[in-house]
Amino acid sequence: MLNYFKLIVLAIITLAAAMAANFAHDGAYQIHAIIIVLVAGGLFIHTLRHTNDAPKPAETGYMDGVVRYGVIATCFWGLAGFLVGTYIAFQLAFPILNLDLPWTTFGRLRPLHTSAVIFAFGGNALIATSFYVVQRTTAARLWGGNLSWFVFWGYQLFIVLAATGYLLGVTQGKEYAEPEWYVDIWLTIVWVAYLAVFMGTLIRRKEPHIYVANWFYLAFIVTIAMLHLVNNLSLPVSIFGSKSVQLFSGVQDALTQWWYGHNAVGFFLTAGFLGMMYYFVPKQAERPIYSYKLSIIHFWALIFLYIWAGPHHLHYTALPDWAQVLGMTFSIVLWMPSWGGMINGLMTLSGAWDKLRTDPVLRMMVVSIGFYGMSTFEGPMMSIRAVNSLSHYTDWTIGHVHSGALGWNGMVTFGALYFLTPRLWNRERLYSLSMVSWHFWLATIGIVLYASSMWVTGIMEGLMWREVDAQGFLVNSFADTVGAKFPMYVVRGLGGVLYLTGAIIMCVNLWKTVTSSPAKASDAVAVPAE
Repeated sequence: MLNYFKLIVLAIITLAAAMAANFAHDGAYQIHAIIIVLVAGGLFIHTLRHTNDAPKPAETGYMDGVVRYGVIATCFWGLAGFLVGTYIAFQLAFPILNLDLPWTTFGRLRPLHTSAVIFAFGGNALIATSFYVVQRTTAARLWGGNLSWFVFWGYQLFIVLAATGYLLGVTQGKEYAEPEWYVDIWLTIVWVAYLAVFMGTLIRRKEPHIYVANWFYLAFIVTIAMLHLVNNLSLPVSIFGSKSVQLFSGVQDALTQWWYGHNAVGFFLTAGFLGMMYYFVPKQAERPIYSYKLSIIHFWALIFLYIWAGPHHLHYTALPDWAQVLGMTFSIVLWMPSWGGMINGLMTLSGAWDKLRTDPVLRMMVVSIGFYGMSTFEGPMMSIRAVNSLSHYTDWTIGHVHSGALGWNGMVTFGALYFLTPRLWNRERLYSLSMVSWHFWLATIGIVLYASSMWVTGIMEGLMWREVDAQGFLVNSFADTVGAKFPMYVVRGLGGVLYLTGAIIMCVNLWKTVTSSPAKASDAVAVPAE
């Protein structure tokens, strides 16, 4: 009966998408409609061919197939995002690399890079690790049957629609929220399914206690849903076109955007990845979390304070002063719980610090915690109005974002991938710890080159912008600042090359782990059937 319902739904979607492709007002919308026709039509044929298949016996044990696919998708999108990021870094140093094609310009590749590393690389890492962690910490199989597969493949479709849209010039022009209205609606459907799978698994748990990592994952899922819905409130100009009009305008739109934008950092790139930290660091170190009480304080302080910090992106704008001060104040206070979490993560290694000499995976995780601490000190400092007057709109902000993204999010994800791969594919060990060490040093040096070059050029840029002569006139033109930054832009590009090279080495290592490492004798305990 369920298959017949699927066939009806898929047929309706295929027909509607075909009509949309026929009546499309712009080429990008038409291409996206054709993609939907191909996906929905292909699923219709697949479902039809298997309609009368005998029902499969109910599976027991953990549902790790979707996690394996998540690991593969994380590696793939990571390489894609890092490659595009490195290319656009060199575009800023050598503008000739923009070429003469509209879809190879910095303006179109930059949001492609941003979404690829945040939502494709980071999002797949969060979905995969949350599915892995919630099963292990609840002793329950993922809820919803194949709904988790819908989440995975639906999210990949969202990534493809968003990425092709950027290349074709379809964008809302909102930072971290560029996809247009129909892609936003699809992501909402997928995200609700994700929440249902995660919450359903927690509800059916066999462990009475909810481990703290799940608290962070759940806060990330719920808050991102709220942010996404409010910030993307818009009306399409036509149901057969990609263009839409935002419901908010002016300063209200700006405030809503940076309430969303900063909390996308706070909950997507911080809370979700803290869920990773609180599970994978103790597991890799083989030590209990240093202070469980501190982890709970960290959680509640972080989620209460972070939501108020967005206005610090709008200093010296039309936003009322009280709102700017509110954002600055909460940003400064955020430093305390953030460092509480950092200390908790680092102190988990108490009694196991010697493992850093022999375990490059743990070394990677510890360095990621260090970058988390550094970024969560630098961020509150940059939110202070006097500092912000120098740093904002300069490359200092770019350096800050990338030291956190590459150092904190990237390194903890790499550590999680190294932890997961041998276990998910039932291998004795990673193929090569030496390759992990190479990855660690290449990534670390790449981050240092990238961040330090942007710190130097950002502060220089800010000082040049405010330099005046005896008559009070600006000394430097904008072109002067661009010329002065050239050497540091080359250094940034080289840092990206090192980081990308490390990621390629990781992917080779993980591939060889799956295909060449000896299999491990199975000692898994099946989850009791419901």
